[in-house]
Amino acid sequence: MLLLQICATAQTETKTKKHKTGSFYFSWGYNAEWYTNSTVHIEQDALGNNYDMVHMKAQDHKGWDYGILNKALTIPQYNYRLGWYFNERQDLGVEINFDHTKYLLTDGQYMQITGKMNNQQVNEYLMFSQGNGFYYYLNNGANFFLFNFVRRTGLYSSKDNNLHIDLISKAGVGPVVPHVQNSLFGQANNPHFQFGGWNIGQENVIRFTVMKYGFIEFSEKADYARYSHLAIYDGYAKQAFGTIEFIASLGFILPSHKGNPKFAKKADSGSSIWR
Repeated sequence: MLLLQICATAQTETKTKKHKTGSFYFSWGYNAEWYTNSTVHIEQDALGNNYDMVHMKAQDHKGWDYGILNKALTIPQYNYRLGWYFNERQDLGVEINFDHTKYLLTDGQYMQITGKMNNQQVNEYLMFSQGNGFYYYLNNGANFFLFNFVRRTGLYSSKDNNLHIDLISKAGVGPVVPHVQNSLFGQANNPHFQFGGWNIGQENVIRFTVMKYGFIEFSEKADYARYSHLAIYDGYAKQAFGTIEFIASLGFILPSHKGNPKFAKKADSGSSIWR
């Protein structure tokens, strides 16, 4: 009898372990951004330049301003998420979070330059425009990578279990990998991708899951990025700015459970996604 009890307990523990495996998800979407003003610091020691371009305005470049699906999917400002819920309740997870954001200093604005140029002190205003030999793009991506911690809170579950609404909160830190392309006083750099610094971000998401596996979600995200050692002609630039993003995405859930997992009857904060 003792031997039979031990075997039964082992079988129960095995089933429990199978139940506790997690679920993966993937999403793809598109975003729009608004940036804070930023002071761009320029260092060109060989030219005797060490100056600031003060409080520069910047804008994004959505790519689908005039029509949808009229360009390749990776040309507009896109984003993807790859995540894993790891606990039994499926309300805690980790995620790789990437936003292909485009950052352009606004053409036609007046800029204040303070510091040293040609080893001489300056404090003057100039027109920042391509016509004057100025442009500054992170246009093939300011490119925010984050490694996020994720928390899910259930808000609603339909009676037929085919619709679930969740609030998802995320926060993380990671590198930025911008594509730098610029010209200052008519002197252009060699455009290229590079490691550019670090960013931190926090994201709030409303997710609508349909038929257990597919979902659509809408997100608001705040990000702060510090860039340094960005290549310019015969020197480097550095800056920091904040970003507000609005994101719409489509995705799917891939449960790793064995057997036939089902959504919980009620998706509240104490229930699991899969049962």
